[in-house]
Amino acid sequence: MKEIRLQKYIAEAGIASRRKAEELIKQGKVKVNHKVVVELGTKVDVEKDEVEYEGKIINKQEKKIYILLNKPIGYVTTAKDQFGRESVLDLVKVKERVVPVGRLDMYTSGALLLTNDGDFVYQVTHPKHEIEKTYTITIKGIVEKETVEKLRKGVEIEDYITKPAKVKILKIEEEKKQSRLEITIHEGKNRQVRKMCEAVGHKVIALHRSKIAGIDVKNLPLGKWRYLKEEEIHKILTNKY
Repeated sequence: MKEIRLQKYIAEAGIASRRKAEELIKQGKVKVNHKVVVELGTKVDVEKDEVEYEGKIINKQEKKIYILLNKPIGYVTTAKDQFGRESVLDLVKVKERVVPVGRLDMYTSGALLLTNDGDFVYQVTHPKHEIEKTYTITIKGIVEKETVEKLRKGVEIEDYITKPAKVKILKIEEEKKQSRLEITIHEGKNRQVRKMCEAVGHKVIALHRSKIAGIDVKNLPLGKWRYLKEEEIHKILTNKY
């Protein structure tokens, strides 16, 4: 008999991170042997107990997979979309049930991780781990050095001030009256990079996430994916890259 905590079982089944799994349990969305369980200390026998989420039996997955996708524009990072838009899961054809690690909005392309490892999702998305994400941005207008300095120090967005970022100018196009920047952040606020640029008076024309946790997609065509290498997984999990 091998017993583990229910939230760990759910995370290892690829349903959600361990923290999110705890919320699902408290909300009464999980059953063990056909009975709703709301106690976080509950343990399950991985060989005998039957765990259900949203009416479906979930199985603890032994094989963990980690995928890097170069997401094209026009795809959403949710499993189901109320408007019928195409999902990144339509691009990644694997037998395992995987979920996107964090989000990229529909109009942003670039590096997106997918996995069935809930603990990995937590490692990448929780702010305390400060996983770096690098973006290349094309913005309207000629950017000034003072503006770049503001972005580096942090700007006010809605009800918070962004943490210090790495920012550099890649190209100034005088004729088109637009600029290209590279911005590296380690926060994960909704549409943060777009809002940062808008906060300093520049509308984003194009946004691409070129790297996540030091892993880039420059040799991966848009819409294509690959499995992460063992050393890449280790670097992310240990935050050493």
